[in-house]
Amino acid sequence: MSWKTWKVAVAALFVGATGLVTTFVMPGADPALAAKPRINTIGSPGVAIKGFDPVAYFTVGKPTKGSKEHELTHKGAKWRFASAENKALFEANPAKYEPAYGGYCAYGVAQGSLVKIEGNSWAIRNGKLYLNYNRSVQKRWARSPASYIKQANRKFSRLLKK
Repeated sequence: MSWKTWKVAVAALFVGATGLVTTFVMPGADPALAAKPRINTIGSPGVAIKGFDPVAYFTVGKPTKGSKEHELTHKGAKWRFASAENKALFEANPAKYEPAYGGYCAYGVAQGSLVKIEGNSWAIRNGKLYLNYNRSVQKRWARSPASYIKQANRKFSRLLKK
């Protein structure tokens, strides 16, 4: 393994036990490597939102796993879709179907953390998909979503830079 490859590997470690993204930067490492991934790939490295089809939340109203057969790369992550039609819808208008906060837990972002999600903990509000860590957290988020969205909107870009 080359020194540069090693620095990249060390620059971003995923801590599975907590679901938090922790970043370590070696002296002299490229500062861009310190940035957190813009798209949530925690739990399925390189694959956005644990392989769930973001379009299906809107079209069938439930979490649906995508397949490698219907996959595309967008914003540095692989996105999977349940059908060619869903993939085409996403390609035509990714902003419409991308989950808020890159697919990180909406409640977690509001609390100042980038954490993993479960695909079955979700909501659509004002045409935007919000994902949560689990059903318990989703219920907490659902008590005051407008407040949490406002908090998360203020914090998300700063969290990516930490």
